[in-house]
Amino acid sequence: MFNLGRRRGERLEFGLFTLPALICIAFAFYVPFVLTVRYSMTKWNGIAKNPTFIGLDNFRQILTGDANFTNAALFTLKYTILYIVLVNVLAIALALVLDMGLRSTNWLRAAFFVPYILSLVIVGFIWKFIFMQGFESLGDSTGWSVFALSWLGEPGLAFVSILGVSIWQSVGFYMVIYIAGLQSVPDDLKEAATVDGAGAVRRFFSITLPLLAPSITISVFMALTNAIKVFDVILSLTSGGPGGTTYSVAYDIYRDTFQNNLYGYGTAKALILFVAVLAITFVQLYIFKRREVEA
Repeated sequence: MFNLGRRRGERLEFGLFTLPALICIAFAFYVPFVLTVRYSMTKWNGIAKNPTFIGLDNFRQILTGDANFTNAALFTLKYTILYIVLVNVLAIALALVLDMGLRSTNWLRAAFFVPYILSLVIVGFIWKFIFMQGFESLGDSTGWSVFALSWLGEPGLAFVSILGVSIWQSVGFYMVIYIAGLQSVPDDLKEAATVDGAGAVRRFFSITLPLLAPSITISVFMALTNAIKVFDVILSLTSGGPGGTTYSVAYDIYRDTFQNNLYGYGTAKALILFVAVLAITFVQLYIFKRREVEA
């Protein structure tokens, strides 16, 4: 009887301590999500007191007749694939170099990681100044034609600029993840492979890379979610230009919702993006988890 009363008291105490956190989570996530689902089925300008219920018309229009959303989805897909591949390849390469025990390893790690601390909005404005004025000065002093290109004024170059700035800003973060993974690779395996005559390339692909699978899973997951939701660097670097060719899905949602006052329509797009991110990340985690090799 005493133990039963004690367990009830512990449960009550646990409930009282966790209740404030549960209330905060509910108001920060669950309540806004329910309202998002509700407003996605309405025609609302964000000002009217009573939104007009229109059912699934917003979703039907988005998926069948919205060319801007289609183009933004294609841009986001292309950006996501290239970003995931390039940032992870560069991060692994940097991690391998900095794991060799160079004298300046700590300084180099800090130098590569510092840009990640900065907001992408700030980074975008800095690089906008570099592309528009810094490159012009470099072109005048060096005479190289590459600096005279319109890096933010042509669709292809604007895409490359957004991708390059995003990778430059975040590669240090993924590099740290891979350095941690490299330090968990057993030295005796590498030594045994060396004794067996395996070269550096063979050791990397046969031992190091398979044992980096947990780090790759984490890095690809984070790169995937960040790439699909890309917004801030586009806002500060190109503002969707030139001619709307660098609209991502997130930026298209922002434009419809806060610039065109189509709150119901923009909310429907946000819900589609949420479902897409959820589904893609589940598939990615399932595939990568099956390929992991425990060290």
